[in-house]
Amino acid sequence: MSVNLLIVTNGNRESFAALEQGAWLAETLQGKITLLGINEEDNPAAIDDAYPLTEIFEKAVGLFKARGAEYKLEVQNGGAEEIVPKRAREDDSIVVLSPMGRSPIQHWVKGRSIRDFIEAVEQPLFYATKAKIPAQKILISVGGLGYEVSAEDIAMQIAMKRGAELTLLHVVPPIDFNYPTAETVAKNWQTLTETDTPIGRNLRESLEAARTAGVAASVKARQGQIVEEILKEAAEGDYDLLCMGSSYSGMSLRQKYSSNVTSEVMERAPCPVMTARYKRK
Repeated sequence: MSVNLLIVTNGNRESFAALEQGAWLAETLQGKITLLGINEEDNPAAIDDAYPLTEIFEKAVGLFKARGAEYKLEVQNGGAEEIVPKRAREDDSIVVLSPMGRSPIQHWVKGRSIRDFIEAVEQPLFYATKAKIPAQKILISVGGLGYEVSAEDIAMQIAMKRGAELTLLHVVPPIDFNYPTAETVAKNWQTLTETDTPIGRNLRESLEAARTAGVAASVKARQGQIVEEILKEAAEGDYDLLCMGSSYSGMSLRQKYSSNVTSEVMERAPCPVMTARYKRK
């Protein structure tokens, strides 16, 4: 089954990480690449002279050829936040991007663009502030609601192709409400796979799926604030890729990835992050 990848650049030098990560991902998943260059200036000649789209495209073509990837090049004029979600829907592409090089003032006024992309892009989204290749250690953040299933499926494919190791991480947050399931998880957080709780069952199913696929997998649990503990594990474990569900996976049920947990992790993670919305089959 062919996979479509949409690698995005607006000509900024930071986007080269997306090119590297995307080329590797295309080789791994045997995917077809569309390199989407976005000219966000009214005048094409106004693109940053140091890193114009033409220079980025030249570097990208060299990368794609070296990886033996099938690719095509596209340029569109306008804002990335409006163009990328529409283009990704056209051929159901996995979107690969990096920071867009916005100014501090733009960040202050509008926030970071990754938050807009998480909300608007329905397809899986890889975000790389820096490339980490190959991805031999993959961390999957597993919640209690199953939002991570789609991201976990892609991570499993990568692990099978590359012989990578999977670590399933569950963070047990401070208990806000006293109810039996939460108390059981809090008391048995170090042996979650032995509990008859939703997260215990999810972890056991994921471990079994990995074993069936011939993928090495293990479970880790941490206690504390969700964002901080995910970031600590990602850094301390020196992972190459972090996978997690999206806050838009469950529509009204967002208690695990509520607020901006996904975007906060993506903005601060020490490795590339992949998020994907859960889709009922």
